Amino acid sequence: MNKSLIKYSLISYFFFFVLILESEIMLNKNDKLIMPLPMPYDGIIYTTNDLNDFINETIKSDKQPILIFGANWCPDCRIFSGTINIPKVNAYIKKHFKILYIDVKRYEINMQLMEEYGIPSAEGIPRVLVFDKDKNLLNNSNTTEWRTARDRSSQEIFNFFQDMAKD
Repeated sequence: MNKSLIKYSLISYFFFFVLILESEIMLNKNDKLIMPLPMPYDGIIYTTNDLNDFINETIKSDKQPILIFGANWCPDCRIFSGTINIPKVNAYIKKHFKILYIDVKRYEINMQLMEEYGIPSAEGIPRVLVFDKDKNLLNNSNTTEWRTARDRSSQEIFNFFQDMAKD
């Protein structure tokens, strides 16, 4: 009986250990949006070469590039970037990714740059493009997912980044 108990305890411990290794990092009640929400968009007009340089330099630094098209007037953009600024999320992002915020103003600048990556330039921001270290766009079918960031939890946004990390 004692051997069976030890055996099952070891199996349970091993199973629990595997779950911990495979689980996502969870936010807690202290991981809140910091007010005022950030305004990361700076009005710079980028070229395709600028974006390609950013992607190449990011990959050289052994991180994954992320392009976020948005604007400071957009509450979903500000909530999304505010979530990125939560210290636990930010530490994770800095370890795995490098982000370039691309201002679209009122859909009058930088919109055509989305098309370089096979994404139709349409209204609705933020548009988040995550690349792997081989320059493949990982989320080309759901770049519009965060247009409703205000309806999502910080944990959901953080989980997105954890799912996109390709070490």
